[in-house]
Amino acid sequence: MISPFVKVQQEDFDLQAEIDRLTQGRLDVGAVVTFSGLCRDDGGTLGALELEHYPGMAEAEITRIANLAIERFGLLGLTAIHRYGKIVPGENIVLVIAAAPHRQAAFDGANFVMDFLKTSAPFWKKEHAKDGTTGDWISAKRKDDSARAKWDGKK
Repeated sequence: MISPFVKVQQEDFDLQAEIDRLTQGRLDVGAVVTFSGLCRDDGGTLGALELEHYPGMAEAEITRIANLAIERFGLLGLTAIHRYGKIVPGENIVLVIAAAPHRQAAFDGANFVMDFLKTSAPFWKKEHAKDGTTGDWISAKRKDDSARAKWDGKK
């Protein structure tokens, strides 16, 4: 069985280095799909996004989700890295890389992981405005639940 590479870290990640780590020497990989989520500035008002997680539980849940994706879509490899701490606009938050023999499996695997990360992984977000005010912890969005629900019963 293929094991995913899962990491929750404060430091930034290098997209190309992670692609290389996943695919180097792999002649069976025909498709690699990457998703890199960035912190946006929310119309120029956001100073930083603070991400907290439940250590140990976050890694376990992401690994569970990644293993489901590997099995469901026949992936040849999967990387999922999620950052925590204060992240400023323009910086990376999350990286998902799915490697598969063919493109559709790689696209579906990456989408599946992201849809489940948004709803199942134990992360909490708080916005810090440029004017120094701190917002409340952000609740999950209904559209994220809808995106996840599309995978129920779908092969």
